[in-house]
Amino acid sequence: MDIEKLRSETPGLTHGIHLMACGSALAPQPVLNAVMAYLDLEAKVGGYEAHAQQAEMLDGVYESVARLIGAKRHEIAIMENATAAWCQPFYALPLKPGDRIITCQAEYAANYVAYLHRQKKDGIEIDVVPNDETGAMDLAALENLICDKTALITITWVPTNGGLVNPAAAVGAIARKHGIPYLLDACQAVGQMPVDVEALQCDFLSATGRKFLRGPRGTGFLYIREKWLQSMEPVALDHFSAPLVDSGHYAVREDARRFETWENSYALRAGLKVACDYAMAIGLEAIQQRAWRLAAELRQKLAGLPGCRIMDLGAEKCAIISFTIDGLDPQLAVHSLRTEGIAIGMTRPTSSLLDAEQRQLPVMLRVSPHYYNNEADLDACVAALKSLL
Repeated sequence: MDIEKLRSETPGLTHGIHLMACGSALAPQPVLNAVMAYLDLEAKVGGYEAHAQQAEMLDGVYESVARLIGAKRHEIAIMENATAAWCQPFYALPLKPGDRIITCQAEYAANYVAYLHRQKKDGIEIDVVPNDETGAMDLAALENLICDKTALITITWVPTNGGLVNPAAAVGAIARKHGIPYLLDACQAVGQMPVDVEALQCDFLSATGRKFLRGPRGTGFLYIREKWLQSMEPVALDHFSAPLVDSGHYAVREDARRFETWENSYALRAGLKVACDYAMAIGLEAIQQRAWRLAAELRQKLAGLPGCRIMDLGAEKCAIISFTIDGLDPQLAVHSLRTEGIAIGMTRPTSSLLDAEQRQLPVMLRVSPHYYNNEADLDACVAALKSLL
């Protein structure tokens, strides 16, 4: 990995230090070029005309996303964000009163709201798997919760509030053994680590473009395993997802694009395609190795600050770090470092409420280095925090 070349292709680094890949990473210049070139073309020839000229390139985004996660192109739908992608299969599954869904302690709040919504609307029940001694999802407890009413297993692979990596592939093996559909939120995983839907054995996977993948905001994608494409109909259709055959009939598309609608941002799709190709050219294994190593180094450096407590769980920790510093207000810290050109963030208990209540978590600081960061970035962040104590 040529770090200096990659840094030179990241224009945001000329404006400061960015340690928030888990929120919205800095896009590389090729992604920015793709978006801006497409917008420029639209401005010159018009939206429909630009699409006609670039149709082949735009269609390639499905192949790029499929390669990124080890899927087939017809199993991919491009969405405007990860939430829209995740909601499509969750709300399309025909859950009925008494059906039970299983989730994890570190589930993302937006997903849990949807569980409660279907509990209220459809009478489903929610089972939460406790953590094991490392803080990850307890696989034995998962097996014990499964019953004949279990209709879905749905978890977040990498939670938003720290470095935990849940055992997503092991969960997939359990789901497959019991014949239970498996929905995986990979929003924080895609782009910082290899993702292979066959190894994960998931039936559905959702992700965003803006985080570790370094794509544009307003992009996401959904993977739907081939076997579900004929049996799962979206909760809403238009004439793209289900073309009108005659005045009395429509025909739902046979591929995952049945979950898309006719209108979308083609400029952002162009950027998403380049982001996928860019990550694949570097190599996800190399990206994971460097990003996780930088995060491990930063954890050690932060732990040396007076009153600092690292709050990450799990035997395996990714490139997201959550921590508190006694006497230091997180909001003040984020603002103070921003004035010095250092971007960090914070995470509130409401973002992962079950985990926060279980561990009695306060508002925490959150930092997330990516492969384009270097040791000097880490040292500057730690020094800036130390100056506030």
